[in-house]
Amino acid sequence: MDQDCQNLKLENQLCFLIYSTNLALNQLYRKLLTPLGITYPQYLVMLVLWEKDEITVSEIGNKLFLESSTLTPILKKLEAIQLVNRTRSKEDERQVIITLSEKGKKLKEQAINIPAHILEASSCDMTTLLGLKDQLTQLRTNIAK
Repeated sequence: MDQDCQNLKLENQLCFLIYSTNLALNQLYRKLLTPLGITYPQYLVMLVLWEKDEITVSEIGNKLFLESSTLTPILKKLEAIQLVNRTRSKEDERQVIITLSEKGKKLKEQAINIPAHILEASSCDMTTLLGLKDQLTQLRTNIAK
């Protein structure tokens, strides 16, 4: 088989490896997050808010690489299950401020061991995972240029 055909084999595609790894990670996260009553995209939003509470929708979107049109339904659902509050900014009514509710703050305690479960499931040591994270961050940066 010539090189061009080898390049087009599914098993040689970086994009497929990343995609299929993402699917496996999502399945693992689903198992871990179902008892908390949230989805993986909701978990990502909660991670942002646990780092810094009381931020705008656009700030959350920037951190998660999401457009507000994608983020708004997630935030509305989090509000409906009483994990966050959405209020208009007093300085600029076009901006919506997201804050954690008491229930949202308490959920952090339930989620605290999720990273350890991911590490254990990976069968990798922390150094290996941090190296992968750094490589993927660099790849994302290079591709997004």
